[in-house]
Amino acid sequence: MAFVDEDSAKVRFPPPLIVLGLLFLGVGAGRWAGLPMIDVAALRPIGIVIGALGAVIVGICLMGFVKAGNDPEPWKKDTALVTSGIYRFSRNPMYLGMVTVQLGIALFAQSIGALLSVPLAILLIDRFVIAREEPYLLATFGQQYRAYCKRVRRWL
Repeated sequence: MAFVDEDSAKVRFPPPLIVLGLLFLGVGAGRWAGLPMIDVAALRPIGIVIGALGAVIVGICLMGFVKAGNDPEPWKKDTALVTSGIYRFSRNPMYLGMVTVQLGIALFAQSIGALLSVPLAILLIDRFVIAREEPYLLATFGQQYRAYCKRVRRWL
């Protein structure tokens, strides 16, 4: 990929596309497999609230990255280690926010297939995105990142 910085985590696939792709695949697979819809009216407003919470988390993360002078794209070079704000509670709140949006949409859609896509998205982001980012951040920020990892959990 020409747009991947040589000095980066070299993430090959945008995490939002992982989440959205799996969400659409989950809905489609649920329909294809004939899975029943979850017919609970309360799920729709709960889904809206959860999805909105996830969107707020992503927005806060993006503002933190911009404030630090970082590009939020994981295939770009990081210039600062962001450890303040929401990053005091999770090392990956942007990904947490994305899957929270995914969960909210799945609940709103009342789709079992979409709900099943959420843990798969978490697994793929963990294995194919975070697994590339962590060694890069350790190599880039050294002891500062190691100390941060000891203080803050990966997801929650």
